[in-house]
Amino acid sequence: MTGARRGAGGGAGAPARAPLGGAARSCAAVGALEGRGGTPAGPSPGLGVRPPAASVPGRLELVVPAGGAGVRLDRFLAGVAEVGTRSQAKRLIDAGRVRVDGVARKSAHLLGVGARLEVELPEPEPLAAEPEPLPLAVLYEDADLLAVDKPPGMVVHPAPGARRGTVVNALAHRLGTLAGVGRPDRPGIVHRLDRDTSGVLLVARTAPALEALARQFRARTVQKVYLAVVLGHLGPVSGTIDRAVGRHPRERKRMSVHSRRGRAALTRWTALERFPGATLMRLEPETGRTHQLRVHLAAVGHPIVGDRVYGPRHAGGLAFPRQALHAAEIRFDHPSSGARMVVRAPLPPDLEQLLAGLRQAGSSTAKSSRSA
Repeated sequence: MTGARRGAGGGAGAPARAPLGGAARSCAAVGALEGRGGTPAGPSPGLGVRPPAASVPGRLELVVPAGGAGVRLDRFLAGVAEVGTRSQAKRLIDAGRVRVDGVARKSAHLLGVGARLEVELPEPEPLAAEPEPLPLAVLYEDADLLAVDKPPGMVVHPAPGARRGTVVNALAHRLGTLAGVGRPDRPGIVHRLDRDTSGVLLVARTAPALEALARQFRARTVQKVYLAVVLGHLGPVSGTIDRAVGRHPRERKRMSVHSRRGRAALTRWTALERFPGATLMRLEPETGRTHQLRVHLAAVGHPIVGDRVYGPRHAGGLAFPRQALHAAEIRFDHPSSGARMVVRAPLPPDLEQLLAGLRQAGSSTAKSSRSA
C-alpha cells in the first residue's frame, strides 16, 4: 500500500534520525527483535490442547489435559484459538454456551483432568467499518500483528462523527480478515492514540494475539516512549509527574488531575532540548490513562504546544495545528515467540518543521545576545 514501510525482525537497518540537532544515534532496525527470548506471552502451554474440533459447525468439544487441571474455566477457554480472549470466554459462559461434563458452570469454575467441554460458538459479527483504500504506513508486520505509523488527524476506529477514514477502515481494506478479533467496531485494536497524536500503533491480527498483548498492557510490561514539544522550561533535566487522572468534575469531555474519582497515573519525563519558550521532551508513561500525558503536562504548567483542549488559548508565537505529541517507540513481548520487540516511528514532517523553526529561533536569539 502507498507509503508502507516494513521492518524485518533481527535485520540491520538504517539508523533512525535523532530528534535532537546533533548526530544521529545508532538504533535497532524498525521492528527488530532484541533477542531477549523468554516465556511466550500467550496462554500457558498445554491449556488449550484439545482433540480436533468436532464436525458440527459452530461447536467445539474439548478435553482438559493434565496441564489444565485446577485452571479457571474462562482462562482455559481463552487459550483456545476459536475463543481467543478472556472477555470472549466470559461472554460465552455467561450466555450459557459452555458446558462442563454436560453442566453449565461459572467463569471461576476450576477444571479437572479429563473434563469434557462443549462450546457453542456464535456466528462472527460483521465488521462495523467499511474497507477503504487509505494509505497506511506499516512499520512491522507478521502473522500475529501489525505496527502502523498513524498519521496526525486520523481517528483509530469508527465513532460518532468519524465513521470513515479511520485506521480500522484502512485495515479492513488491507487485511479483510479481522472479524472475530475483538469488538466488531474496533477489530484488532490493542490500544489507542488520540486523533491528533502521531506514531506507533499496535494491531493484533488474531484473537490469541489480541489477548496476549492486552494482558501485557494490563500488567504494564509494555513500554512506550513519546516525544512532545511543551511550552516553557521545566527546571531540572528529568523528573516524574505522579498525579491521579480522571474525568473532569464539570466538563465531562475532559480529563483532570482534580477528578473526584481519579486513578493513579505516573509519567516520567526527560528534557531533551530547550528552545526559546519551549522544550522538546521524552515522555514515558507507566500507566495508560485517557489523555494522561496532555493532562499531566498541563497540570505542571507546561502544556503541549498546539493542545487546544488542555493548553492556553494564546501560545504566543508557537502556533501549531495539533498537539505536538508523537508516539515514537513501543516495546513489548511478541505474542507467539515471547521475544522482546521494539518498534519505532520517525518524527512526522510537521513536527520536524516545528523543531527546525524552534532551532532557528534559538540560533537567532543566541546571535542577538552575543552582539548586544
